[in-house]
Formats: sequence, structure tokens, C-alpha cells
Amino acid sequence: MSRYKTVIHWFRRDLRLSDNVALSQAVADAEEVVPVYIASTWKGPHAWTGPGRQAFLCGCLDSLSANMAHAGGRLLFRRGAPVAELEKLIRESRAEAVYVNRDPDPHGRETEKAVRELCREFGIAFHDFQDAVLHEPHEVLTGSGNPYKVYTPYSKNWFTLKKSAPVPTVRTLRTPVGMATGEAPVLSDWGITLGHPLAIEPGEKAARTRLKKAVESAIGTYAEKRNDPAADATSHLGADLRYGAISVREVFYRSHEALASAPGAAERASIQAFQKQLAWREFFMAILYHFPEVLETDFNPDWRGLDWDAPDKGDKFERWKTGRTGFPIVDAGMRQLLETGYMHNRVRMITAMFLTKDLHIHWRYGESHFMQHLLDGEIANNNGGWQWSAGTGADAAPYFRIQNPWTQTATYDARGEYIKRWLPELAKVDPKRFQSAPEGGARLCADYVAPVVDHKTERDETLTRFKRHRGASE
Repeated sequence: MSRYKTVIHWFRRDLRLSDNVALSQAVADAEEVVPVYIASTWKGPHAWTGPGRQAFLCGCLDSLSANMAHAGGRLLFRRGAPVAELEKLIRESRAEAVYVNRDPDPHGRETEKAVRELCREFGIAFHDFQDAVLHEPHEVLTGSGNPYKVYTPYSKNWFTLKKSAPVPTVRTLRTPVGMATGEAPVLSDWGITLGHPLAIEPGEKAARTRLKKAVESAIGTYAEKRNDPAADATSHLGADLRYGAISVREVFYRSHEALASAPGAAERASIQAFQKQLAWREFFMAILYHFPEVLETDFNPDWRGLDWDAPDKGDKFERWKTGRTGFPIVDAGMRQLLETGYMHNRVRMITAMFLTKDLHIHWRYGESHFMQHLLDGEIANNNGGWQWSAGTGADAAPYFRIQNPWTQTATYDARGEYIKRWLPELAKVDPKRFQSAPEGGARLCADYVAPVVDHKTERDETLTRFKRHRGASE
């Protein structure tokens, strides 16, 4: 006999039927499940998302809706404030419980508290589950019970903890009859448009195809090729993990199977390097959980109040955003971002450090720009990466470690393949010229802009600002 007659499962960042902890438990506990997605109602530009992310979300929801129908149910859509919409749905369905997978972000957790209180007022149960991470922040602590601030000891602890196996896929479910399905969201609902096709196909089936391809090819050579932006040798699972088109348990489980059957030490080391990226993801999520102020200020209080240039001082910020700085590796990355919603991770570090250390613009402006364009924009990871590059974050690069875009190019794109792919005006330029600043700040070719700054000069300026601030605060 079922525990409940009718329950609600509230979808957020778990848009799948496979290995969905809360949904699986809801189906096991109830005769009928009301699966619902509540779309936001903001309009126009948004500081934390953009057309690409929203288009990917819509595609994932279309996929989920079709999969739900195949399993015998219906995905319901509502628009508005989550608490108000759930209250209406509880009244309409006479639900006896609400099931949800926990959100790792501060806003999501605050909403969960309000929904828990709503359920208490109605006298119904609220069931929340761990799903977005392998280990929640309170599970990975130092011996004294404090949060880690450095990745390496965090990851060593993280890897010792037992990882949960995926739960079975939901194959069948019943949705109450007579409830309005509602309309699935489309981009025009937010008053935005996308000027190019999505770089990757959204949805659970596509995510599983990407995982299969990654396990069969990418992760076995990950350590060797992951820093080569031209190789396209990474998993491309970031957006899938962000929206839950696939679970992090499934990704870890499949990679662990590959590790167990790996034929040699090099392949095993590559798979372990891939798994460390999952640990990095959860490290930054733990930082955001324990120190939510990182969304508003520098993680390291020593650097709060540092002297930064205003983004509207001249046109440097606009040139960075549009890929017109005159630094080929930077411009290639920024144009890839604008055209595809993706940027190679090594290039993300180069472009972020260029904005903060060469242009002296605060990381928060770059953080927001990335979130508006990245398909895989994850608040915690993006914030952690930006503060790492700026030298202000947890386990950050020291302020005096300033990447040189010219030498980074020599190391990671020596043949200029990545640069020429995204900067066609440089197609006929000798790639060796991308590896050092042009004499006198000249153009690399007639159709390409001259460097907006001199790297050596701006490096010295950054060191001066950090040292001056440190001296003033001592």
C-alpha cells in the first residue's frame, strides 16, 4: 500500500527521469505524482542568465515532458513565484506531500525553507533529497569540523568518502487527471531571443549520448589533452550537470567503471584527473554554501577594497566582451563564448585573468558576463573560477601569478589552430606571431585591432596595486 495518495514533485535542476532521487522516491511513496516545473517571470536582460541558458532549459523541459508522457504521466507547467504556485497546486491536487531535490545555491535554499514552512502550514509532509552533488558541504569538513578553504585537502577527503550509486530510472508514473498541463516555457516568455543555434542538443537523451562519448574517448586522454583548446577533448557535460539532464552520480559511476577497466597507468591518471574536476565543482559549491558572501565581495578579506578601474572607463571592457582586445587568445575565447555559449576552461582562465590583471576591472563584471552567455553557467563554479583568477578567492592563484596571454598561447595553442578557428581575420598570419607582443603595439594584420594594452606595463601596475593595498591594510 502506498504511503500517500497524491504528492507533488517539484522539478528545478533535476530535469530527468534517470537517477532522480526525489522523483524516484515520490513514485515509490504515492499512488499519483504531480510533476511540476515553475517557470520564472522576469523580462529582458538578466545578470545571472541569458538567451543561451534559457534556450537550453526550454529544450531540456521539452525532452523531459516527452519522456514523462512515455512513462504514462504529464509534466505540468506553471509560471510565477514558486511558493505561491505550489500553494495553488497543493490546494488543487490535495497533495499530501511535496518532494524536491535540494538546490546547492543560496537563493534555492531560501526558497526551500519557504516551501517547507508552506507545507507545515498545510499540515503536509516536505521531503527533500541530496541529488545535485555527490557530497553536500556538511559532509566534507576538516578534522575540527570546519569548512575547507583549500582544494587539495578537500579533494583528498572527498575521494575517501563512499559515493552513492545511481537509483533506477522512473519507468512509469500516474499523474492525476483533470489538472491543466499549462504551456511549456519558450524564449519569448522572458522577452529575449537567441541569435544562433545551440551548440549542443539539450535533453536527457542527448546528455546520455555525451556521457557515453566522453567515457569512450575523452576521459581516457583527459590529462594529456584537456588544456588544448583546439582539441575539443573535454566532456561537454557542464550544462547537463547544471540543469540535471544527467546526474553527477551517473557521471562519477561511469567514469569509475572506466577507471576499473583502464588498460594502463596513463589512462587511469587521465580518468582520475577528470574525476578531480567533479571534486572542484563540489569544492566551489561548498565555498558558496559556507561563505555565501562570495557572491557580493572577495572571499579573501585581505583584498576587499582593492583599487579597480570602473568598467565604463574608456572602451576596454566593451572590447574585452566583444573579442576586440588585440590579444588573439583572449579574443578567440570571447568570440567562442558569444557564438556558442561555451569557452574552453584553459581559455576561461586566460580571459578572466586578462580582465582582472591587465585591464584592472573587478571580477564581478566578468562573472556576470560569463553567466549571461555560458550554457554551463554554474553560479558556484563561475564565482570560484573568477575569484581564483583575480587572486581574491579560495585557494586562489597568488596575486603575483599573472598569466601572460602571449606565452599562454605559445604553450597551449602553438600552431594557432584555436585562434584561427575563431578569428578568421588572422587566418593567413604566421601563428608564431601570436606568441609575443607585436613590436610597438602594431596590428597583426590590417583587419585585426592593435593590442589594447601593453601586458608588461599592466602586469607591473597590478603588482603595484596589490602591494599598495596590502601595505595600507597592515
